Amino acid sequence: MLNYYIYPNSISNEWVTFVHGAGGSSSIWYKQLRDFKKEFNVLILDLRGHGNSKPTLKDTFNPKYTFDSITHDIVEVIEHLNIRKSHFIGISLGTILIRNLAEKRPELVKSMIMGGAIIKLNFRSQILMKIGNIFKSVVPYMLLYQLFAFIIMPKKNHKNSRLLFVNEAKKLYQKEFIRWFKLTAEINPLLRFFRAKDIKIPTFYIMGAEDHLFLTSIKNIVSQHVTSTLFVVDNCGHVVNVEQPETFNFQTIRFINSLAKKSEL
Repeated sequence: MLNYYIYPNSISNEWVTFVHGAGGSSSIWYKQLRDFKKEFNVLILDLRGHGNSKPTLKDTFNPKYTFDSITHDIVEVIEHLNIRKSHFIGISLGTILIRNLAEKRPELVKSMIMGGAIIKLNFRSQILMKIGNIFKSVVPYMLLYQLFAFIIMPKKNHKNSRLLFVNEAKKLYQKEFIRWFKLTAEINPLLRFFRAKDIKIPTFYIMGAEDHLFLTSIKNIVSQHVTSTLFVVDNCGHVVNVEQPETFNFQTIRFINSLAKKSEL
């Protein structure tokens, strides 16, 4: 089972589950924890092979990673803790896992908060994936990861986000990075399906105005999916929860509380 941390709140019935992106870990939510645990019960986890979720013997003999298998890891923790329903907050690739979880187990999902969300790979990001696939087995993965981090988060004000993810990625092994990178073979058909289907679960996209690879596609999807809303954070890149934590926390907590008030009416 994945490594996880829970922070119970004695006066709230609401659960919030945080899902990090590829190469990250539960530690990327350190700027959220204080504010969120005041308001909600909080679950933060490390995805397979990340943070303190070390590869298991089962992973060694069955190393194939799929979005479904990694999503199942998250569900396993939710069910183990007897959490009936949760709000899910994700960043980057974590948003794809949350959307997949909502597809497979919608009864577990109260809402989806998608930071730096990925719903379509534009031309530049597809070229990036192709370069990675060509060189993933011959180039040290940290060189690739540093390149990706710089392309996704190129500006001076993105530096802290870039360094955080690069430092977290150093804890991965080369084989683990390659397993995760192979997920890119699944990503286009999965995202195409997600774009075509409005799942009717309240969804809040919070994106940086400087998220040049992914913001345009999110604007398009919000115009089509009736249960989706978008908040764009000025002077901010891809990793909104790290670059602009006060805005991220305020907007996402307000969104969750507004849903709770609606359910009471």
